[in-house]
Amino acid sequence: MLDPRTVQIVLADLQDGIVDASRTNPPAAIKRAVTTLTAIAGNLGLPLTVSAAPRPGGPANIAEIPEDAPVFVRTGPSCWDDPKGRAAIDAHNRPVLALCGVTSEIVIVRTALDALASGYQVIVLVDACGGITDRTEAAAFRQIEAAGGTVSSVAGFASDMVRDFTTPQGRATIAALHSLIA
Repeated sequence: MLDPRTVQIVLADLQDGIVDASRTNPPAAIKRAVTTLTAIAGNLGLPLTVSAAPRPGGPANIAEIPEDAPVFVRTGPSCWDDPKGRAAIDAHNRPVLALCGVTSEIVIVRTALDALASGYQVIVLVDACGGITDRTEAAAFRQIEAAGGTVSSVAGFASDMVRDFTTPQGRATIAALHSLIA
């Protein structure tokens, strides 16, 4: 069972144009999963760190992200390579990273492996990720698991933290999870 007080969320490259490039998970499904995840994060008090790929004219629209979430624009394939973004992650002092974004084969695998090497526990939420091809995305997830990371889903992640759906937080969490089924 995960203690929500130890968990933070890292969202990567959920920009318009990048999410739309996913070939392994429909963009609408990614957006629905991210919306559900951010609702659960708000309900449980999980901090969010948003990492964005550099784009001409700025980071563009970040899909389904709360407007008050800080956005860190990085220059390479890993959120870990951006000193300001990495400092924000470290400042939360929460050793469990729930990670999602597009693409799985670039930003997700690189960030997951770097975070694992730095001593973080990493959970990749596949329904909030998108990849280039099924084969290459599966290879990235296998690489993360081989390094000690976990591959899960938004529903699996949430239900590992909230084990009683009769509490106020439990009711809010299960209500958010129902949006994945609708």
